[in-house]
Amino acid sequence: MATAEEIKKYRRYLAEEVDGLFIYHQLAALEPDPSIADVYRRLAESEERHLTLWQDELRKAGVDTQPGTPSVRVRLLMWLARRFGTDLVLPVIKSFESGATEMYAHDQIAEDAGLPGDEAAHARIFAAISASKGSPPGSVIGRIESRHRSLGGGNALRASVLGANDGLVSNLALVAGFAGAAPGQATVLLAGIAGLLAGASSMALGEWISVTSSREATEAQIELEREELRLMPEAEQEELALIYQARGLPQAEAEQLAARVMENKETALATLAREELGIIPEEIGSAWTAAIASFILFSLGAIVPVVPFFFADGTWSVVLSGALSAAALFGVGAAITLLTGRSPLYAGARQAALGLAAAALTYAVGSLIGGATAI
Repeated sequence: MATAEEIKKYRRYLAEEVDGLFIYHQLAALEPDPSIADVYRRLAESEERHLTLWQDELRKAGVDTQPGTPSVRVRLLMWLARRFGTDLVLPVIKSFESGATEMYAHDQIAEDAGLPGDEAAHARIFAAISASKGSPPGSVIGRIESRHRSLGGGNALRASVLGANDGLVSNLALVAGFAGAAPGQATVLLAGIAGLLAGASSMALGEWISVTSSREATEAQIELEREELRLMPEAEQEELALIYQARGLPQAEAEQLAARVMENKETALATLAREELGIIPEEIGSAWTAAIASFILFSLGAIVPVVPFFFADGTWSVVLSGALSAAALFGVGAAITLLTGRSPLYAGARQAALGLAAAALTYAVGSLIGGATAI
């Protein structure tokens, strides 16, 4: 017999499925696109199976199996959908499905019945519907956004930009702080070189760990998808067809396309990874490429404020270091606008001003500490 705690849990699950069923029926009634409305109805059928599962468990426990009424929360949500349109509530519903995936993740009965996978699939289908309502695949906007993601998402490019900027700002501030204390040319130079090597190594290691972890997590997801494809090819094909249908294809065409994709297992795996998980393995990048690019660009940025101290000491070295660094920071800020589309003049000036402000602060602190030490 089920314990009192288990009965309470089953009732909570049942209430969640009642909410889900209500949402899908409401969305199907409100959706003007017949193809997407059909997706909602088919998702409702899935929720009905889940609801029946928990009714059966409660029946085995000898308690009331009446499902009850939808919660106030989802009633209010669907009122907003009727009043302002379904697009407003889709992100919220997607979060509900993600929460349901986590809710069922450690329940043996739910896992045996495949509920976590169903809820995760629902969340992915909602993401596909949101994408279709945002910028249709193949549209001009879609192509532009795809280009922007490819430009901004590369690990080597991101590491390069961050590395150059961090090297400039951190080592400028470090050198300015030491110069403010006036310990002598050799000490400032040593601090600058040490800061360069320490910062570049730390930045490179961080990038390597970040990209490696990302790759390992991605590979684990792909292996899980491979296993699902091996064990449940029909379910994976049905889910892929639903995603295509959610993106605007008629049901028959969506099912035909999904069937063609599933004919080749490797093609099917790559497509499922992209469409269901949003993973494009070739865009992850190399951990070593990101690390090396980060090390080199950090070093190039960090050496700029140090260069004047190779040749001289005193106030002029500090001034020249600040001037060279400001020019380099302006260049980095202006270069970033190739990706952001902002004004190069504004972005460059902002970058230089922030870097010089940090240097001024550390120079003042160094002067105070140097003066106190001298006393």
